Amino acid sequence: MTATRFATPFPDLDGRRVVVIGAGKSGRAAARLALDRGASVTLADRCDAADLAEATRGLTELGVQLHACGHPASLARDAHLLVLSPGVPLEIDVVRAARDLGVPVWGEVELAARFTRGRIVGITGSNGKSTVTAMVGAILRNAGIAGGTGGNLDTPLSDLLDHDATDAVHALELSSFQLESIETFRPFVAVLLNLSADHLDRHADLDAYAAAKARIFENQTADDCAVLNADDAQSSRFESAVRSRLHTISTRHETMRGGFVRDGRLILRTDRGEERLLRADALSLPGEHNLSNALAAATAARLAGVPLDVIDAVLSSFEPLPHRLERVAEFRGVTFYNDSKATNPAAALPALGAFDAGTIHLIVGGKDKGGDWPALVEMARARARGVYVIGIDPAPVARRFSDSCAVTTCGDLEDAVATAFAAAEPGDVVLLSPGCASFDQFDSFEHRGEVFRRAVRTQGASHA
Repeated sequence: MTATRFATPFPDLDGRRVVVIGAGKSGRAAARLALDRGASVTLADRCDAADLAEATRGLTELGVQLHACGHPASLARDAHLLVLSPGVPLEIDVVRAARDLGVPVWGEVELAARFTRGRIVGITGSNGKSTVTAMVGAILRNAGIAGGTGGNLDTPLSDLLDHDATDAVHALELSSFQLESIETFRPFVAVLLNLSADHLDRHADLDAYAAAKARIFENQTADDCAVLNADDAQSSRFESAVRSRLHTISTRHETMRGGFVRDGRLILRTDRGEERLLRADALSLPGEHNLSNALAAATAARLAGVPLDVIDAVLSSFEPLPHRLERVAEFRGVTFYNDSKATNPAAALPALGAFDAGTIHLIVGGKDKGGDWPALVEMARARARGVYVIGIDPAPVARRFSDSCAVTTCGDLEDAVATAFAAAEPGDVVLLSPGCASFDQFDSFEHRGEVFRRAVRTQGASHA
């Protein structure tokens, strides 16, 4: 078929045939958006129709065609546009077929961004991006600025367009999977927090993963702003990708433009000059990593025009997101923390650093995506009293720690909680910070965190 060309923004989808690959949250949101814009929509997924029926019922009742049990290359034959959910690799047959036919291939973020009238603050990085996105969103809303908060965090951009307006500012968490399928997507503030090995089960190597992350800057101009973390060694590789006005953040030294700490106080340097924010010890979230998160959020929010007093008020009262170093309970003087969102080794490091050495009983394991395990093992050796390994196949992760730590292979999370609690003494911490993906035993990191909470409550009840 003849290649389709769409104007940007606001492509005309009326009467066009749109095929959405992946019926998860983002795919369903993209299907709704395309349907609302007059398209004829097919939603394809690997699951069978019975498994998809409940989640897709509202869409099928509105006329979306459901293609279950796979997404063959033939789906591209009559399509005008192929839209990918973030979890869909770019190398599958239907994507190759679409490109061979000249059919545009967009991710859900790219599709939604083309219909967005407001501006976007985009936040990416290996770790901390959910917290920073939530911080920026809270600051924007407390300042009375219209818009939504989401992306990879809870709500897809396609579903945020109900909050869209010409004066809106949307705060979006962006994963490497979302960024690798953009085309024209352009945040007016782009934040890249850090880079460590992650998703190497999807990306060929660290360079490929970094290249996907760097796309957040790809369409920016000199009128836009970029924020990088000067304390992160890997972030320097992104400076050459920045064409906009570069700002850097640091908890360790002053930066020429961006955010830093001086005499215990957060300082911003932007086009408005040097400005003083709240003291670091007034932040609601502890730890140097959260100080860095606060600097990134404050810098992005100030670049979006938010007053200093609003930034101060939000950062001093911000509540931690679920499953991110979340305090669950305390029994017999032992405190339990849920850091299930730590899905790679680098993400688990800040949690280990947040508690006193020798008090930590660390629960790790799951689907190993690769990453910097030596750094986590060394941190555990120095700070953990014991390591408890979960997962369908816990042996490979257990071997990583066995030469350095006291390791107990538990298999399931309930057993790990019970075993760690039995070994803990008053003043100790039982910490779930797995360093692995959850999909070997759980539906998601949220599901894993919920199971941890239940297991903790069970232990509390049995020792009441």
